[in-house]
Amino acid sequence: MFKNLQEIEKRFIEIERRLTEPELAKQPQELKRLSQERASLEEIVSVYRKYKEIKKEISSNTELLGSSDHEFVSLAKEELKLQDIQLQDVIQKLQILLLPKDHNDEKNCMLEIRAGAGGEEAALFVAELYRLYQKFAEKQRWSVEVLSSNPTGLGGLKEIIAMINGMRVYSRLKWEGGVHRVQRVPETEAQGRIHTSTVTVAVLPEAEEVDITINPTELRIDVFRSGGAGGQGVNTTDSAVRITHIPSGMVVVCQDERSQHKNKDKAMKILRSRLLEYERDKAAKEHADARRSMVGTGDRSERIRTYNFPQGRLTDHRIGLTLYQLPEVMEGKIESLLDALQSHYQTEALKAQSIR
Repeated sequence: MFKNLQEIEKRFIEIERRLTEPELAKQPQELKRLSQERASLEEIVSVYRKYKEIKKEISSNTELLGSSDHEFVSLAKEELKLQDIQLQDVIQKLQILLLPKDHNDEKNCMLEIRAGAGGEEAALFVAELYRLYQKFAEKQRWSVEVLSSNPTGLGGLKEIIAMINGMRVYSRLKWEGGVHRVQRVPETEAQGRIHTSTVTVAVLPEAEEVDITINPTELRIDVFRSGGAGGQGVNTTDSAVRITHIPSGMVVVCQDERSQHKNKDKAMKILRSRLLEYERDKAAKEHADARRSMVGTGDRSERIRTYNFPQGRLTDHRIGLTLYQLPEVMEGKIESLLDALQSHYQTEALKAQSIR
């Protein structure tokens, strides 16, 4: 591990030297590439230098143990205890930083939320869950673009698909995929009984054109008139777009925009990301059917998380974490939850690596 870290630090120093060269300003692509590489190595190098600093301090204090001054020896022993704890923490952090990277972590992501079991109550929770992620994205200074939505008459959403753009979006949200269960008394429930509903969440890395090639001859594109709530909201032109990818059978419909061109662009974004996920699943067994396993059938028993409104409680069943902060969570304050999930999966990856 430490030989690898030495090489990483050498590469980091070399990149920093290159970035100071005046002629690099005339090579914007190379400048961008080196800047991104430097950013990807910066944390590892910083932690590795902290490791070396602690090792140096341990060496100095170890020499003091041979002193005839008992007070010096006692202080050195106390410092060595603390430094040993610090060293182990830094080593574990280095191990985590050196874990194989998911090449999709740096990407934007597509968020798909759909109503599962529970009818209108599930649709209402889709809208609330989307608002939660929207609020969280705002705090991260990410941008959110709705690609497709299917509203209900009572203010809910049968489904919504959005693209979230920003720094390392996919790495932060990728653990959110699965069945989310909500327990509460619906506003329409006259007798105050608690209902259980579900929504499904899928988080897909954004597919760029370089990631996947779509043969235009394998697409069937249909245009039709958008549906609407009536009055001025009804679209009187054939602007809605349905794209069918013939080889896979995937169908994407977009009708939110009044422009056929914009709807087609959005539909292609969705299709490209879904096909990328499909190809990734096919290429590696461990990711096989990843998207389907994420959302399952939407059945209540498949839940990864429960939102219990009467008790103000959120439970993530994968890691056994319970938070009594549901009102705050629904306002987008999910940092501690995401941190706990990331820590759990990093620990699992370390265990798997040590077994190998």
